[in-house]
Amino acid sequence: MRKTLYLKLILAYIIFGLFGFVVVATFVSNMTIDHLKKEHADSLYREATLIANTYASDLYNNEVSLETVKLQLDALDTYLNATLWIINPSGRMILDSSAPLDLENEIVIENFDPTITEGSYYTIGDFFHTFEDKMLSVFAPITSEYKVKGYVVIHYSMGSIQAEANKLLNISYVMLIILFLLSLIILIFFTEIVYIPLRKITEATEQYASGNMHYEFTVESEDEIGYLAATLSYMASEIARSEDDQKKFVANVSHDFRSPLTSIKGYLEAMMDGTIPPEMYEKYLTILLNETERLSKLTNSLLTLNNLNTKGIMLNKTDFDINKTIRDVAATFEGTCRSKTIAIELVLTGDEMYVVADIDKIQQVLYNLLDNAIKFSHHDSIIKLETSEKHNKVFISVKDSGIGIPKDDLKLIWNRFYKSDLSRGKDKKGTGLGLSITKEIIRSHGENINVISTEGVGTEFIFSLPKSRLEDED
Repeated sequence: MRKTLYLKLILAYIIFGLFGFVVVATFVSNMTIDHLKKEHADSLYREATLIANTYASDLYNNEVSLETVKLQLDALDTYLNATLWIINPSGRMILDSSAPLDLENEIVIENFDPTITEGSYYTIGDFFHTFEDKMLSVFAPITSEYKVKGYVVIHYSMGSIQAEANKLLNISYVMLIILFLLSLIILIFFTEIVYIPLRKITEATEQYASGNMHYEFTVESEDEIGYLAATLSYMASEIARSEDDQKKFVANVSHDFRSPLTSIKGYLEAMMDGTIPPEMYEKYLTILLNETERLSKLTNSLLTLNNLNTKGIMLNKTDFDINKTIRDVAATFEGTCRSKTIAIELVLTGDEMYVVADIDKIQQVLYNLLDNAIKFSHHDSIIKLETSEKHNKVFISVKDSGIGIPKDDLKLIWNRFYKSDLSRGKDKKGTGLGLSITKEIIRSHGENINVISTEGVGTEFIFSLPKSRLEDED
C-alpha cells in the first residue's frame, strides 16, 4: 500500500512534467506565434501606411523620382529585414526593394487581388505564388484625389517569425525545467517529512498487528505525524505492559491456586492410602479447612477486583461516624491481637467524626489495612489508628512498627498478587489482592491513599474521605 502511494506520487510528478512540456509545445507555442504575427503585422502596417502617404504618394504625384523612392525602399528593406513593393491595382510591379530597378522588363503579379486580406490589412501565404516560403504580407493603399493609385506591400518571412517564437519557447522550456527541478525539492521534502515517517508508522502498525508490541521506532518530528507516532508508540507500550501484567496475573493466580490444591490433594491421598492414621484426621482436616478457606478468600477477592475494574464500584454513600467504624473494625481483631500481644491504639479526633462514603467499602479498606498491619507487626508492638481533619477532609492513618516495606517495592505494592520478598515468609495465607482492592475503593470515592514506610521500622497508610456537612450544621 505505501509503495503504491509513493509510486502514485512519483507518477503524478512525471505527469506534471510531461503535461508542462506538452502545454508549452502546443498552446504556448501557438499563442507565441499568433502574438508575434500580430505584433509584426501591426508594425509593418504602420511602416507601409507611412510609405504610402509619403514616398509612394509623392511618386504618383511626380514630386520625386523613381530612383529616389527606390533608395528609400532599399534602406527600409535592410532596416526591417523585409521586402517592400509598390504595385499598381492591376498587379504591375512599380518598385521591388529586393531587386534592381529595371524599367525595360515589366513584372506583373498574376491574379493580383487586394481583397485577399478579407477585411484585414495582412495575409499569410505565398502571395499569389510569388514566393516559395510563407510570407506575412501587409497592404497599405496609395491614394490621391480620393482614388487608389496603387499599394505598398511589405513581405516578412514567416520563417523569421518562427525563429523568434522558437527563441521565446526555449526560454519557456528553460523556465519549465527550472520549475520542474524546484518541484523536485517539494517531492524530496514530502519524502523526508511525510512519506518516510508514514512508512515507519505503517511498519510499526504491522508489527503491532502481528503481536510484537515491543517493537520500537522513532519519528523525529514535532508536527501531527510526530504526535501520531508518539501516540502509537505509547499505545503499544501500554498494551505491552497490559499484556505483561496479564501474564503475571495468570501466573500468580495459577500459583496461588495450585499451592493449596496441591496441599489438599496430598493430604487427602495420604488419608485414603493410610499414610495418615484415623486418629490424626482431625488435625489434617483442620489444615484442609484452612486451605479451602484460603481458596475461597482468593476467589472472592478476584471476583471483587474484577467487578471493581469492569463494572466500576457502585457506591452507596451515606453520612456515618468514621470513629465508630474504626472502633468496630478494631474490635474484630481483638483475638488475633491478644495471641500476638499486639496493642491497638486509637487516636481519634473528637467523639464523633462524620464522613460521606460507602460504609461497607470503607470497612473493607480498614479491615485490609489493619489485617496487614497485624500480620507484619512484631510481637509486643503497637498499631496506631488515627483520624485528623483538614480542609473539609478527614484523614485516616493506620500505622504499625513492623518489618516495613523495601523502598523499591513501594510502587509495586498496589499491583495484583504482589508480595515483597520480606512478606512471603510471614504471610502464607495472603492473596496479594488486599491493597489492590483497597486502592480501587478509595479511588472510586475520588480520594487518595498514600504509604510511608521504612524497612525495619514500620509502615503507615493514610487515606482521605470527604467530611460530612452534618457536623457543620450542628
